Amino acid sequence: MTMSWEQIHPAINAALNATSAVLLLFGFAAIRRKEIPRHRAFMVSAFVTSTVFLISYLIRFAISGSHRYPGHGWDKILYLCVLFSHMVLAVVLVPMVLRALYLGWKQRFGDHRKIAKWTWPIWMYVSVTGVIVYLMLYHLAPALH
Repeated sequence: MTMSWEQIHPAINAALNATSAVLLLFGFAAIRRKEIPRHRAFMVSAFVTSTVFLISYLIRFAISGSHRYPGHGWDKILYLCVLFSHMVLAVVLVPMVLRALYLGWKQRFGDHRKIAKWTWPIWMYVSVTGVIVYLMLYHLAPALH
């Protein structure tokens, strides 16, 4: 059985979100150990992965539009809450990530730490909820309905 692009593309996007989350965890661990070059490499990699995700998502959206959640019960309410928080925080996150990266690049570490303490958990949340949205839409909903 072969999978269509419409089935593969969302899975690729979920894998990109999961990869970003793992890179963020490694970046956090590296900075806790004061391994700045390693931290920088993980965070830049997370940024690249998230950027590739965003481009891929926009391409998928342009090709196939939005996808409605097929359920009607508690699971749809949960899905919409997770999706809404994911979308709002993803929009808020973009300038925060760009600012944090800029400050780190310019070695303005005090300012970088101030914004990173807010940026990192939001970025982690957005990356993890991206995977959750995928699982709910493409795996949970079909199993329940």
